[in-house]
Amino acid sequence: MKRIFILPFFLLFLGSCENKKARISDADKSFQQLADDFLKGWLDWRPQAAVALGFHEYDGKLTDYSKASLDKELQRLKEYDQKLGVFDTATLGAKSFYDYRLLRLAIKNELFNFEDFKVYSRNPMTYAAAADVNLYIKRNYAPIEDRLRAIIALENQLPSLYVAAKVNLADSLPRPYVETAIDVAGGNVAFLKGDLLIALKDVKNDSLMGLFRAANEKTISAINDFADWLRKEKMPTANDQYAIGRDNYRKMLLNNEDLTISPEKILELGLANLKKEQERFNAAAAIIDPSKKPIDVYHEMQKDHPSADSLIPEAKKHLDIIRQFLIDKNLVTMPSEVRVQVKETPQYARATSTASMDVPGPFEKATEAYYYITPVDPKWTAKQKEDWLSQFDYYTTDNVTVHEAYPGHYTQFLHLNASSATKVEKIFGSYAFMEGWAHYCEIMMNDEGYGNNGDSIIAAKYRLAQSGDALLRICRLCVSVKMHCQGMKLDTATKFFMDNWYQGEKPSNNEATRGTFDPGYLFYTVGKLEILKLRDDYKKQEGSNYSLKKFNDAVLDNGMPPIRFLREILLKDKSTWDEIL
Repeated sequence: MKRIFILPFFLLFLGSCENKKARISDADKSFQQLADDFLKGWLDWRPQAAVALGFHEYDGKLTDYSKASLDKELQRLKEYDQKLGVFDTATLGAKSFYDYRLLRLAIKNELFNFEDFKVYSRNPMTYAAAADVNLYIKRNYAPIEDRLRAIIALENQLPSLYVAAKVNLADSLPRPYVETAIDVAGGNVAFLKGDLLIALKDVKNDSLMGLFRAANEKTISAINDFADWLRKEKMPTANDQYAIGRDNYRKMLLNNEDLTISPEKILELGLANLKKEQERFNAAAAIIDPSKKPIDVYHEMQKDHPSADSLIPEAKKHLDIIRQFLIDKNLVTMPSEVRVQVKETPQYARATSTASMDVPGPFEKATEAYYYITPVDPKWTAKQKEDWLSQFDYYTTDNVTVHEAYPGHYTQFLHLNASSATKVEKIFGSYAFMEGWAHYCEIMMNDEGYGNNGDSIIAAKYRLAQSGDALLRICRLCVSVKMHCQGMKLDTATKFFMDNWYQGEKPSNNEATRGTFDPGYLFYTVGKLEILKLRDDYKKQEGSNYSLKKFNDAVLDNGMPPIRFLREILLKDKSTWDEIL
């Protein structure tokens, strides 16, 4: 009798398991199809983003910025948001559910940009920055003549972009947006007249070059016309209403990072960290020269900087030293021997960047990666030049290299490429993860002894430089909340940077201006704090099995998700998953 009853029960149980597996498989397939359909439309509407990712079937194409096209893309985003909202996630596998959550956040963030941040109606930089033909020059992914054909095709479409911009932009725009857009437009023109021509100097196809020159002249004329229009039509009516407001700020936190913490709590954390970092700053300065005020010690150290001509060569010199330190100390896996190149920031990007990393897209076959440093502008006053170079004292420049290259953004990119990340995971990334990791690397390298060769003064200078950069990021956090939730004005924000970052007016004003259109730059500090908290919790969990390399590799090998998601992956205790900060 037992056999008669047990066998049917076993078969029933087995059949149930098989059906469940089939259902899970079907759910995963349904989600994958939905994700693929969304990504196809996302890339189709954003061909330049697609090219940057490495999808060269989009070469030479440009987004249609007409009002009808904008409305259609907004409607498409809403439709997919609704489809994902009603999708039955209960039967999704773990990997698909992970991607589902990433995709939902990505769509919510796109909707935020359209409807709340209003990037197409309030921000002229959206259009001023769209003339990025450097995409086709900086990497040798195809023969130069093929890439030149893409440039010609793109440039022939660019005048229509500025026609659409004039229709789309509101009557009155935030003043810092207009001023920065004019600067970006000027940088683009300088690039088209300068670096681009140099990059094409060896092209021997005269007829192709003739087509290029005609297209390039039209583009330069269209950009200049757009900049003149901004000066004449938009500057006189410009306003100081750049704050997104508290409600939108909370949306930004949620849609970017899945954070429900209030802006007030974040500001409280920021101000507390500012005080701690200033104490750390003062302690390092006291080791260097206890007879002077900490700020004076810092400013004295900042005088020890390269000249305008030697800024890039000096950064190159230390790049390999920093990389070798990582290997010698066994701090993180280095998945590739391909090295990053140090270059001047292209003209079109100098209005909004001090230093940056430009890596190939995750689907790009070419391997060239660039660590850009913005040089001194010959048109600046002597004081502005000195203020700028003082940001690049020898110790701070090493810290910037740690952030941008090793083990910061470039190492981050190498891990992403070598990982088993899905298409969704490689396209959509968390601001706090990407910048938080690079910022975390600065303190991690300092803690592990980079720059400490036994000379306590030199070690203290590296610590002071790292602390100075940390103060910058904490000031960004404080200014972001104060500016967008509490009405802080640009001049007051500039003074806040000067008083708490201890830099001159020119770089401080640049940072405050960036805050008007990039409220998300609080995520440098937020991300760093999240990663440090995660590391502490992971270390407690792993006990004797913990190693810094093991942790660093684990953080880097799971895509670019919000840190909350990483907590779920790396920590076994579910009760700690929500303890972000």
